[in-house]
Formats: sequence, structure tokens, C-alpha cells
Amino acid sequence: MGFPALKRAAAEISNAYREGSALALKTPERLAAYLVTRMPATYAAADAVLREVHNRLGDTTVESVLDVGAGSGGASLAATRWLEPKRLTLLERDAAMAGFARELLPDAEIHCEDFTRPASFARHDVVIAAYALGEAPAAHVIARLWEAAQVAFVVIEPGTPRGFALIREIRSQLLAAGGHMLAPCPRADACPVTGSDWCHFAARVERTSLHRRVKEAELNYEDEKFSYVAVGREASPLPAARIVRHPQHQPGLITLQACTPRGFETVRATKRDREKFRAARRADWGDPFDSV
Repeated sequence: MGFPALKRAAAEISNAYREGSALALKTPERLAAYLVTRMPATYAAADAVLREVHNRLGDTTVESVLDVGAGSGGASLAATRWLEPKRLTLLERDAAMAGFARELLPDAEIHCEDFTRPASFARHDVVIAAYALGEAPAAHVIARLWEAAQVAFVVIEPGTPRGFALIREIRSQLLAAGGHMLAPCPRADACPVTGSDWCHFAARVERTSLHRRVKEAELNYEDEKFSYVAVGREASPLPAARIVRHPQHQPGLITLQACTPRGFETVRATKRDREKFRAARRADWGDPFDSV
């Protein structure tokens, strides 16, 4: 495999990702390019999301996880870190990707199959669909996955207008089906995002030297933008607010844009309020924030 072919494959994957379409990884070059450039990003996003799900679930024990459209296993790897399931099941239709996932997660049960086809799924405590439902947003597929989820259902999509639109659609469907909001929203009623805006977050990805060369990048990191929703079977305490933009720091003042149960609000923390200012200094985009 030559380096020029690897670069071309990486460009093809990036273009397809930006356009919101799936690209079959049928060649060794595309698979290698995905593992070098996209898998670290999808893992970083899933790691950030499942850390928050773990925090929201509290003492709830997660015995089993089902990862659909699992790809090379990035989301499942994050699940082993934060949820520590005793049983891990992956469904991935691409044989090459499923093969890599077997190398990465030798104790997992991995099936090479299209998750959109089964009429039902075996019950698992947590069901994860990371960067998978953009290919199959049909309501009946979401309903089947929700039926399988005994504790929580987690969906992650690209942090683009199209990705967020899908997340909002799924959010509405799951809440209407009796689900309870876990994250990221501090509210379970209508989403306050309107117009051309979209709700998304970011995870920092450290680039390897090969990653930088393939992408012709100068920085040794990139930020993976993602949108997500996690819905549970049981109600859990929600934060007072969720930070939805990078905090703005000025001398003696930190300004936060936050989603709250009342809608979007601007939160200002000054040194006069020591506790609030201290909490704002530690806060970052995507974090829950209770000092509103």
C-alpha cells in the first residue's frame, strides 16, 4: 500500500463525512485510512459521551452493552472504560471492520450483520448507536433499538446541521415513547434550538505523526464535533444547565452560553461570587453547570 493511495482514501472518507454520507471501506487503503484518521475521532466522541452517561446513571450497574453499526469498535472500547459491562455485543456489516474489532475487543461477541434488518434485538442494559443511524434513520429501527435498551439508549452523530437534525428527531421519538432524558439536555420538553442553529459539542483528538502526514495538517490535534442524546428508562437528576459554547474569559468575568430548563441563557460569573466564578473557571464547552 503506497502513501499516496492512503492519502487519497483519507480524503475520500473526509469528503463523505462532511457530506453526511456513508463510504464503503472495501479497499485496504480505505480501511487503513479510516483507522488512522476517523477511528480516533469516533472514539474520542464516544468517550466524552459515555463518561457523561456514566455520571448521569450514578450507581446503576450496567451488565451488558449492544453496539450497533459498531465499525472498528471505537464506541465499544469507550464503553468498556466507562460502563464496564460483563457482556459486550457488536453488530457490524463490514467484514473488515468487524475483523479489526475482534482484534481490539477479543472478549466481545461480534456479529457481521446489518443491524437494520432484524425484527428485534436481544435485550441489553445499554444500546449504543455511534455514527451509525445516519444510514438508517427509519423510526421503526429506532423503536426496535429502544425496545432492546433496558437502562439507556445512546445515539451519537456528526456535529453538523444534518447530524443534529437526526439527533433531535430521535430525541423526540424516544421521549414520546416514555423515555427519560439523561444527557445532554437539562430539559425533557421541546428542544429550544431554532432556525439554522444546531447543538453540538467537541472532543479533542491527539494526532499521530502519520495522521498529520495523511491529512497534511500542522497541528498535533483536532477537535471532533459531535451531537448526541442519551435517554433512559428511569428518571435521573438533570443538571441545572449545559454549556453549549466555548466559555468567554475576561479579567474578572467569565461568560457562559447555556441551555437551561427555561431555554438558552447567558450566564455571567464575576469574582464577587467566588463559588460561581470558581465553577465557571473549571467549566468547558459541553459540561453540565449547576451554578446558574
